[in-house]
Amino acid sequence: MLRFMPVGDSMTIGSAGDHTWRYRLWQHLCATYGGPFKIVGPREALHDKITDTPTSYAYADPDFPRAHLAGWGEGWLHMAPLITETVRTHRADVLLVSLGLIDLGFYTDADQTAENVRHFVAGARLGNARVRMVLLPVIPNIRAESDASFATQVTRFNELLAKTAADLDEPRSPLLLASSPPSYDIHRDTYDGTHPNASGEHRIAAAFADTMHQAWDLGESYDAQR
Repeated sequence: MLRFMPVGDSMTIGSAGDHTWRYRLWQHLCATYGGPFKIVGPREALHDKITDTPTSYAYADPDFPRAHLAGWGEGWLHMAPLITETVRTHRADVLLVSLGLIDLGFYTDADQTAENVRHFVAGARLGNARVRMVLLPVIPNIRAESDASFATQVTRFNELLAKTAADLDEPRSPLLLASSPPSYDIHRDTYDGTHPNASGEHRIAAAFADTMHQAWDLGESYDAQR
């Protein structure tokens, strides 16, 4: 059985009322992946914006495996120390990672963030030497439209992420860089310039699904399933 673990920040955990891209990808895998699989992780909740805590279970459709390792305001900096034990405990085979925006916005510059990616990858492999990883580039949010310095950091980090993925890829533990969701428009695919709405959720799920299909022949392309 293949065990997938979504890892991410606020765009992955979602907030009360969301479906989340995790839900969209699970639907896609149910329809197109021919073998048994499971979604795993230590957390299940959404973020509650009223209490500013990860305590909501008000999913738009709660009837799906909601496990994840994601947190509102958490980035590579926060996940790297957790990943070894989490991968080991939940026996994750494939990590689907969307991180970096919060790091660049509040904690670390592009080079420091890329170094934390390396710590994360090394830690994941300590938990499972054959773990596979798909890394999503940072999608620039509305801040990047008005803050040129931040936009520059996002661009540089995505360049470093591509280099890191190429440097650290190895046959027994493949490391894939997903393509940014094609035609992703923060004014159309988010509800606030950062967090995905329904169309954004589909586009992020498609980025992960299409990368796994193209590289590993896992499932089908996302468009083919919809």
